[in-house]
Order: sequence, then C-alpha cells, then structure tokens
Amino acid sequence: MAPCHALRCCKRALNWIPVLFINLVVGWSYYAYVVELCVYTIPNNAERISYLVIFHIFFTMFIWSYWKTIWSRPAGPSIAFGLPRAEKELYEREERAEMQQEILKKVARNLPVYTRTAGGAIRYCDHCQVIKPDRCHHCSTCEMCVLKMDHHCPWVNNCVGFSNYKYFVLFLAYASLYCAVICATVIQYFIKFWTKKLPDTHAKFHILFLFFVAAMFFISILSLFSYHLWLVGKNRTTIEAFRAPVFTNGRDKNGFSLGFRRNGAEVFGDQAKYWIFPVFSSLGDGNSFVTRLVHIDPEQANSVLQQNGKRLVFSIVYLYKHEPVTVHFLLAHNL
Repeated sequence: MAPCHALRCCKRALNWIPVLFINLVVGWSYYAYVVELCVYTIPNNAERISYLVIFHIFFTMFIWSYWKTIWSRPAGPSIAFGLPRAEKELYEREERAEMQQEILKKVARNLPVYTRTAGGAIRYCDHCQVIKPDRCHHCSTCEMCVLKMDHHCPWVNNCVGFSNYKYFVLFLAYASLYCAVICATVIQYFIKFWTKKLPDTHAKFHILFLFFVAAMFFISILSLFSYHLWLVGKNRTTIEAFRAPVFTNGRDKNGFSLGFRRNGAEVFGDQAKYWIFPVFSSLGDGNSFVTRLVHIDPEQANSVLQQNGKRLVFSIVYLYKHEPVTVHFLLAHNL
C-alpha cells in the first residue's frame, strides 16, 4: 500500500509541471512587458500608461479564467445515477453480462439516459459504480466520472467538462488576446532593436524574445480556440467530435445540437452580461441534456422520486425549428 500511495503522490506532483511551466512563462512575460518595455524602453508617459492599462485588463481576465479552469472541481453524476442497494447487490452477485445489463436497463428506465455503448449496452462505470449520464465519461487521471467531459488538459491539470468548460473557452480567448496585445504593442520596439535604431541594453533580449514567444503562443492558442468555438456551435465535446455518441437508434454526431444560438447558450448561459466573465452561467445541471432524438414519458420519469426519494425528473416537449425537442428538468430534494 505504501509504495502505491507514494507513486500516486509523485504522479500528482508531476502533473503540476505543465502548470508551473505556464505560470513561469506568464510571470516572465509580465516582467518583460511591464519593466523592460514600459519602464525602461518606452520614453513617452502617455504611451506607457495606455499600454499598461490595456495590458493589465487582458492580463487580469486571462489569469482569472485560467485559475478558474484549474481550481473548478469536475462535476460528478448525481446520486440518482447510482444503483439502489437491492439492484447493486444483484449486479455484484450476477456473473452473466446479459443479466447484468437487464439489471442496468431496469434502473436506467427511470433515468434521463439515452446514449449507449457502441454495442448498444447501458453505459455503466464499474469503478465509480454509477450509470453514466449522457455525455459523461470516466477520467483515469482524475479517477472519477466527469459530467459532459471534454478532455483532460495537462496545461490546467484538470478535467475540462460541464463545471469549467466555459472557463476553459474564456481562458483560450483571453490568452489569445493577451498574446495579441503583446505582439501589437511590442512590434515597433522589436523592429527598432532589430534594425539597431535603439541602443543595445538589457531590455533588448527580453523584448525580442517576448515578441517571438507571444507570436508563437498566439498562433497555437488561436487555432485551439477556433476549434472549441466550432465545438460550441455544434454542441459537441472533443470526445464526441472524434467518436459520435450512440443513441438507441444509432450514432448521431448532431444528437445534442439545437441550433447555433441555443448551443452557445448551453455553455455561456442565456444572460449576455455574464458571457465575458469566468463565472458559472451554463444551462442545466450536467446530468441530463436536451436532445432532438428522444422523448421521455413524464409519468415514467417521475417514478424516480418514489424509487430513490432524492430526485424528481420531468420534461417538457416543444417544437424548435419544426422539430420536437425534449427539455428535461431534474429537481433535487432531501426527504
């Protein structure tokens, strides 16, 4: 036990190396811009102050969204997705896979779960011992099932999913803008140092290197940001983009897509005043999602309340662009 625990601790410590690297680069870029450029190189006070104000606005938003992505704990499935005691005992005693599936189907019948494995089976996590909600996946690094899991990102040492996907997208947006501001304001002094119009000082190395680093990061981050904007518009996760979700009637990569505006609202919320800030405003609870493919019987879903005494599930079916759409509502309460 002790060696395994020690190895696990070492692994967790090593996982912070990419985060440490990013923070060291950002810390150096702050010093190079504020001290070497604005204090030692720019002669005009008005230009210096305007650069510092603009720089600190984007720097603050960048750091805020970055650390929100890091420290937001991944959301796990509700306890309603765990097997009741009787069914759990039956599942553990049963050795035949087909009978285990029958037990899972019986429980899942009262849950808003519509995606299946590639073989058409109920998605069940033996490690966490829960029926996986739609779009939920188990992360071996975080050792838990993560709601609407997108991917595990080593640069934030965290799973990107329902609880922090908005923060992650904003982090990419503000990181791109941060690099763009640096490139746009440093380039004239970069050219002056490069063409020898400014004397060689200790600031030369920092400014030349700052421009190259900012330009390099801008190109790479902008491409990733553009990809995730495309995912938001399609209402897909990175996992779903590579492997389309399987519904009871087969695979459908657009199964969760409700139109560009509604797709964006699921991530950023329906109140525009919160869109640019890294505060949680995503719609829903991550345990169930609106889908254009399935319908749920409200009377059948409400039986969850009688069976586990913890959650009430009901739904409303309406037309969206001439197609029926089901909205699922899950209300938690304690008895």
